[in-house]
Amino acid sequence: MAEEIDRYYYERTAAEHGFMCVCGIDEAGRGPLAGPVFAAAVILPGDYVIEGLNDSKKLSEKKRDMLFDEIKEHAVYAVASASVEEIDEMNILNATFLAMRLPGLSVPSKAIIKGDSLSASIAAASIMAKVSRDRYMLSLDEQYPEYCFKKHKGYGTKLHYEKIREFGISPVHRKTFLKKLPEGW
Repeated sequence: MAEEIDRYYYERTAAEHGFMCVCGIDEAGRGPLAGPVFAAAVILPGDYVIEGLNDSKKLSEKKRDMLFDEIKEHAVYAVASASVEEIDEMNILNATFLAMRLPGLSVPSKAIIKGDSLSASIAAASIMAKVSRDRYMLSLDEQYPEYCFKKHKGYGTKLHYEKIREFGISPVHRKTFLKKLPEGW
């Protein structure tokens, strides 16, 4: 049986070293062909445990939505995004950092590899960013129904490439991501 991960380890350790709070930061949407990249910052309450926090990619959509509502109710959070234009202008890495700065954080930080699986605060940020971006992509689906964003959220699926081939590139597509199109284009 796999060992259970203590996702509150970093938060508890920080408190033991005198830090008042820990702010987890994560992003969603670095890889898609369309739509902005989102980032979220979350400070969880010290006296309330949110059960089930994990990397947003490891949770069902239903579970993410439920946790999103609980995080909104109990935590301090901010969500920001960098636009398709910013992604194309400065590249996805710099646009991701821009989105992360937009929640208003400019304090010393520590990067934690696979933090969305290891830290409750980062997992919560992962969920806030992912759900916010998915909901944004649903609004783009209403504006551009021909691309079926509701089904693939802008990722490079076979369906999405078929829709690009059929309808061309929309204003919400990342032009720099579509410079090298797949074989047979």
